[in-house]
Amino acid sequence: MKIALVDDEQKYLDEMAKLVRDFCTQRCCQMETVPFLTGAAFLKAFEDGGFSAVFMDIYMDGIDGVAAAMKMRGMDSRCVLVFLTSSMDFMPDAFSCHAFEYITKPFSPQRIFQVLTDILEVLPPLQKYIEVISDRKTIRVFLYEIASVITDAHYLDIALTSGETLHCRMTMPEFVELTNGDSRFLPVNKGIIVNAEYILEFEDNCCVMENGGKFPIRVRDRLKIEQAARDYHFKAIRERQAHFARRTTPDGIRKGD
Repeated sequence: MKIALVDDEQKYLDEMAKLVRDFCTQRCCQMETVPFLTGAAFLKAFEDGGFSAVFMDIYMDGIDGVAAAMKMRGMDSRCVLVFLTSSMDFMPDAFSCHAFEYITKPFSPQRIFQVLTDILEVLPPLQKYIEVISDRKTIRVFLYEIASVITDAHYLDIALTSGETLHCRMTMPEFVELTNGDSRFLPVNKGIIVNAEYILEFEDNCCVMENGGKFPIRVRDRLKIEQAARDYHFKAIRERQAHFARRTTPDGIRKGD
């Protein structure tokens, strides 16, 4: 996992990097940290993608953390965002950035470790990937990037959320096996699988996707397909609620703050 650390004070960057290393030693996992002293430098690097999480200071010279986070969200809606702050005044603006958590300064190792643990719990479903061969190249594709898969003779056309389509010599059963039967992928018709995450609605015996695409569904299985889509979204909502329930006490105060 690659983590961006954004703070205009070097001491906090050094402290965060050390705590991440200590966490990795304790949990036997690997994380790479990349420090940035300004929001502008972070945004320039972020254009290339590759960050799973960002720890962002709010009050910085130049572009502040909230403004930098809003620009980041314009490029990536899924990267886990954690704000670092010495004041709670920013919270209304922070919520609009879809922040995962916030940590008040000075922070403790226990607090950092808890947030990193929570991130690990959330990231795996988003960061699962498969490797496919397209145009004679082996390409790593994250499952959340796949919008739909359509059979084309002995090939599959794997449509990505970016608009790109990968033409891969593979059967549909082989694709399902590669994804380990991930529940987000719903077979809606013969030779057609869609990602439930991007289903907008069902209309006129068609599955309408967020990008405007439409796929015919098996009429006899329509109710079962719609129920499977609802079950997936309900499960996703429950997982998000469970995370925040673990992090909040009955009186509404976040644990660790």
